[in-house]
Amino acid sequence: MFTGIVQAIGIVTRSEARGGDVRLSVDATALGVELALGDSLCVSGVCLTVVAREGAIHAFDVSVETLALTTLGALHVGDAVNLEPALRLSDRLGGHLVSGHVDGIGRVVAIEPDARSQRWTFEVPAPLSRYIAAKGSVCVDGVSLTVNDVRGNRFGVNLIPHTVDVTAFRGKCVGDAVNIEVDLIARYVERLRAGETA
Repeated sequence: MFTGIVQAIGIVTRSEARGGDVRLSVDATALGVELALGDSLCVSGVCLTVVAREGAIHAFDVSVETLALTTLGALHVGDAVNLEPALRLSDRLGGHLVSGHVDGIGRVVAIEPDARSQRWTFEVPAPLSRYIAAKGSVCVDGVSLTVNDVRGNRFGVNLIPHTVDVTAFRGKCVGDAVNIEVDLIARYVERLRAGETA
């Protein structure tokens, strides 16, 4: 589990095709935390397992399922990614509970100034829009955000200068793809309701 509070920005050092899936390597020097083999790391919203490491370079095997549902397969050497180590029970929950299980790929459709902040609008696949509610939480590329408004399959958030500065959002542009994880509670509520109607 994670909180959606990004701890550092990592840099992709390699993306290597292996037997139909991908081994992704990330320089996590800025994280300042030594991860062991088998540890989990949230990489731009995706929970990955450390399978090899050499110094601060951490390698992860990315499955076909993960490649299909996330932006990780489109990463190139030099790309910036948001990093957050797994939550410990003693940690503060600064954002919201995030599983690192991405629901789908969204897209940045607008970035506009809003006083000292920026107003970002994202578009998500229509089936995901029902899980996004005004003043609810959503995780975009591993960042816990509060939803300001929802219109159809688009939603808006405000990014304060600090969030832009310390995350990979600083390099994003209109049209870029992002990983979307809807709120855990919304997922379970729908599952429970589906059981009532079955």
